[in-house]
Amino acid sequence: MNDFSRSESYAAAGVDITAGYRSVELMKEHIKRTETPGVFSDVGGFGGLFMPELSGMKKPVLVSGTDGVGTKLKLAFIADKHDTVGIDCVAMCVNDIICCGAKPLFFLDYIACGKNYPEKIAQIVKGVCDGCVQSGAALIGGETAEMPGFYPENEYDLAGYCTGIVDRDRIIDNSKMKPGDVVIALPSSGVHSNGFSLVRKIFDVENDDIRKPEPSLGGKSVLETLLTPTRIYVRPVLKLLEEVEVRGISHITGGGFYENIPRSVPDGLQAVIDRSSLRILPIFDLIAKKGNISERDMFNTFNMGVGMSIVVPARDEEKALGILRSEGEDAYIAGRIEASAGGEKIRIE
Repeated sequence: MNDFSRSESYAAAGVDITAGYRSVELMKEHIKRTETPGVFSDVGGFGGLFMPELSGMKKPVLVSGTDGVGTKLKLAFIADKHDTVGIDCVAMCVNDIICCGAKPLFFLDYIACGKNYPEKIAQIVKGVCDGCVQSGAALIGGETAEMPGFYPENEYDLAGYCTGIVDRDRIIDNSKMKPGDVVIALPSSGVHSNGFSLVRKIFDVENDDIRKPEPSLGGKSVLETLLTPTRIYVRPVLKLLEEVEVRGISHITGGGFYENIPRSVPDGLQAVIDRSSLRILPIFDLIAKKGNISERDMFNTFNMGVGMSIVVPARDEEKALGILRSEGEDAYIAGRIEASAGGEKIRIE
């Protein structure tokens, strides 16, 4: 820690420089866990350096993604639990770029807070590092901005950015998708990190008792269930890509089925989802019941128990399911690809 660098005037304005140094020191033990062979610098410089391994690639393409955790953070504030939202932050980025077939290389985070509590910041970064370890990405840099008067003292925002790499000939672009292909569902761990503005309204999280056990959730509380971190699908999907021709991937985030699945379906085709096959989690039934939300709106807002959908040729159905299950995913068939005469790219029946 640099004891020489301190400003009494800045501290009087609400910014504690030394707390920032303390935060970095506490982070280092967690960041160390994310190091990969490409890491070329220590955290603390002006830029994060990474040297990618390009051998075997003919035309490497970099793929980038950025996202935040959104108002799910409000639940973390209520629970005073800050060591899992970092997983959400990483997941929202790496799950996006894997849809292109890209392997995550490195990650950077941004934390803005009303007051820098070093132990809290370290817990947030621990979660980020947990997510990086799960996805094989290195945390090579970030920023913690103390902004008194802009954020309440006990609140913060969290966002992230990742870069991955894929050979141009292996980019997943849906150009080979055909009628008869099957849609595989990868189960979600819960609400993930989308739809929380509606969730918070339905459960009135600021006033209702969301800590009490809820029978329909297996005895867990609403708060505990909602804070379940977003599932990261990178490793099983990368394994699948090694052995099976994947024709489309969708990360089911904000906008649910109706907005995300069509993003991986080309014009002239549609994904036909078998409603009866879906393994809808109890939290979504509770949300729909308590909020009096129509099924159409539920499928247009939440992941409904499906965090990612993957399209493969019908001939590879069993092989793909076997690979994904061997990697810990309870994958199952959720639908098929058909021709679309009316231009719609998804139908739930």
